[in-house]
Amino acid sequence: MERPELNIEVERAPDEVVLHLAGEIDVLTVTSLSSIVNETLAEPPARITLDMAGVTFCDSQGLGTLVVLSRKAQHARSVLALTNVGEFLMRVLDITGLRSALMISSVT
Repeated sequence: MERPELNIEVERAPDEVVLHLAGEIDVLTVTSLSSIVNETLAEPPARITLDMAGVTFCDSQGLGTLVVLSRKAQHARSVLALTNVGEFLMRVLDITGLRSALMISSVT
């Protein structure tokens, strides 16, 4: 069985950092996502956007990490927003009741 991967491409602008995610957000990959967001929050931009267009899977650990990172961003006086959220993930967020805990934008 192959180990899931999460590729993260960072795009920086003066007031925003966009993380383009591709792959799976799960127990094996959340550490790398958390590390990059935490590094970004060391000097927080006004907004951090997670472009979810390439995300193919997200488990409960991934969902929990998204919520924790959103709260960390708020404490740093930044905003963490998800964009290009796929239908499968939007359904999971609805079922779990986490949709309201995250800022979801339709377009960056």
